Amino acid sequence: MVVAAKSTKDQILDVASRLISVKGYHCTSLDDVLRESGVGKGNFYYYFDSKEALGYAILERIAKAFVERTLEPSFDDLARSPLGRVHRFLDLILESQRERNCVGGCPMGNLASELSDVHEGFRQRLAQVFTLWRGRLSRALVEAQARGEISGRAEPARLAQFVVAALEGAILMAKVTKEIAVMEECVAELKAHLALYTGS
Repeated sequence: MVVAAKSTKDQILDVASRLISVKGYHCTSLDDVLRESGVGKGNFYYYFDSKEALGYAILERIAKAFVERTLEPSFDDLARSPLGRVHRFLDLILESQRERNCVGGCPMGNLASELSDVHEGFRQRLAQVFTLWRGRLSRALVEAQARGEISGRAEPARLAQFVVAALEGAILMAKVTKEIAVMEECVAELKAHLALYTGS
């Protein structure tokens, strides 16, 4: 099988994403990206007007991958019950961290921590991604409630926000401790918490 060569734009995005994941956005310079990618300035500016434009493209790419690899396989799987979709989502988050050996954390969370207080453009875009994430969870929980899988005591929007916050915290702790058990225990506790709402 012939594998197509990566485009110059993808080459820039790959290198920049890797550098930013290690050094952070502010500590990654355009010179770093150009040197590591082997791309000249002319080629870079053909695709990106600035480092900021590059950062936005990386964030868009991260968000797209998250939707395609995690949100859609979880919440578009109509063969599962709504609560089953939420469990599938939790399992995929856990599996992602297991595959990474707890290295790198959450790319969106990393950017949010670094940039939300100092760059309004990034803050707004990151907020949109987290809103999408919470929204998919909330809709599944609303459907679960309508089907009687969880009780009327549950408040889907608040419960979805709690799940997102708990997962982000667990991913950060797993990154610091390098122990996948942190994520495993968080996912197990979140499933146990959801089970509290399965009664009448």
